[in-house]
Amino acid sequence: MKPTVGFIGLGLMGKPMAGNLLKAGFPLVVWNRTKARADDLVREGAKFGANPRDTAAQVDVLITIVSDPPAVEEILWGADGALAGLRRGSTYIDSSTVSPELARRAAAACAEKGADYMDAPVTGGDWGAKKGELVFMIGGKSDVFERVKPIFEVMDKKFFVLAPNGAGQTVALPMNLILALEVEALAEALALVTKAGIAGEKLVEVMQSSMARAGVLDVKAPTMLKNEYPASFPLRLMHKDIRLALELAKKEGLDLPAAAAAFATYSAVKDASKDDPDYAAVARFWSK
Repeated sequence: MKPTVGFIGLGLMGKPMAGNLLKAGFPLVVWNRTKARADDLVREGAKFGANPRDTAAQVDVLITIVSDPPAVEEILWGADGALAGLRRGSTYIDSSTVSPELARRAAAACAEKGADYMDAPVTGGDWGAKKGELVFMIGGKSDVFERVKPIFEVMDKKFFVLAPNGAGQTVALPMNLILALEVEALAEALALVTKAGIAGEKLVEVMQSSMARAGVLDVKAPTMLKNEYPASFPLRLMHKDIRLALELAKKEGLDLPAAAAAFATYSAVKDASKDDPDYAAVARFWSK
């Protein structure tokens, strides 16, 4: 018998992740603030929980992926929060990107309930979520991971068990910082080359034949050249992750000058945006 899985957070990433679990035959209980986001999954056989507490009470493994630390705190400790419903012996996996400190606090709260906890933030965008090709950075015990490994295998192409709790977030924040800096660097380079009278396509063509080539730039360059930014990873979430990385650096007594400069650029674009674009829209900074 496959364990019953609960899934809270059916946004760009969560809904396809939950859908893949359902297709793989896992009994699924879902919850989302906007219930309509769950309609397709319910039609396909998932149950809809009354609230986070009710969802947690029905499952062996609970997964959450929500936007930011306050959202995680509300899901866990808010009215009808999931912590109150967690069953002894169950496992809670948080795939949101939050601070390592919050991950350790959630782990301690789960331990008091007799439940196991893993922080398991992801990278791969919504296309990776749809294909089941995400990369997970996991903080937690290896024996707990082995118990829930079949669930991860439905959603990922690779996973890294980093241990202890909080380690997944400690790696995910610098990982997303790398992505933010790479895309911001390409945006600057495109602004420079086009201002100097050369088509941006020429720069991208040369880049893709050089050591500067990167997978994320292969994906983002076409959208930047077209100035079209449908969200695969929203800029507002990347902005949040850069902020969390800077907060972690401050706690560790470390200066991150490139990250601080990029944060200012992402902040300016976020504040000026009237839509909810992908983080590649940082290129709008130079099209003002």
